[in-house]
Amino acid sequence: MFAYGFMRNAFLASTFIAITCGAVGVYVVARNFSFLAHTLSEIGFAGAAFAVWLGIAPLWGMLIFTLLGSISVGELSMHSDQKESAISAISALFIGLGVLFLAISGANSNYATNILFGSIIGVDKQGVIHLVVLSIIVLLLIFAIQRPLNFDSFDHIGALAHGVKSGLVGVIFLIALAMSVSIGAQIVGSLLVFILLTLPPATACYIGRTIPTMIAWSVFFALIGVWAGLYLGFITNLPVTFFIAVIEVAIYLITYFVHVVRHNL
Repeated sequence: MFAYGFMRNAFLASTFIAITCGAVGVYVVARNFSFLAHTLSEIGFAGAAFAVWLGIAPLWGMLIFTLLGSISVGELSMHSDQKESAISAISALFIGLGVLFLAISGANSNYATNILFGSIIGVDKQGVIHLVVLSIIVLLLIFAIQRPLNFDSFDHIGALAHGVKSGLVGVIFLIALAMSVSIGAQIVGSLLVFILLTLPPATACYIGRTIPTMIAWSVFFALIGVWAGLYLGFITNLPVTFFIAVIEVAIYLITYFVHVVRHNL
């Protein structure tokens, strides 16, 4: 399997994607941003389609759209009385824009499928370098604000009482989240990247007792999902995203039922 260059690229890229999404995802779950992550994945689809129309790499279009979208949607979700309806409207708008950009760019259905659901053969050596660099930037951003981010995410009222600059922390985290969505979509696709940002950390919350252990478990489950998904996709020639989704859901359900049984005994 590793004799093929595209599989080596896919495994290296997916490793950094899993680490990034696993770490960021803990804060996504803690801040109740799962719906926002899903919305950003749809905004990322429009950005990728826009990049195809311009003739540039989809990653850069996704980065531009998700960075702009994360700030605007994040602010909207915190200040709107009907944030779910407003965010749903934005999601519908960007899905429509994505379809429009693909139509006017003349991209074929296979290209559209790769954007939506990812492709293990679509990440070349240069793409891997870009993903690794972006992943490191995201992790450095999280590390730089980790203490106030921990406080603000798990005890928002206490953070405000102690003078934590929640607004600044929130903006930096939204930037990290946007970048995570963009890089994660390169493997699992723009519409399913929220799987890696929500299910591994949600599972980790049942096991970890501290924030570092939750992050460690979240990264571990994300790695298991992408590694096993890539291997099964290679030997069966079936979509990698399908296996990643099934594996992450299975891990979550098993952990959830074990948690329920243990607390009912």
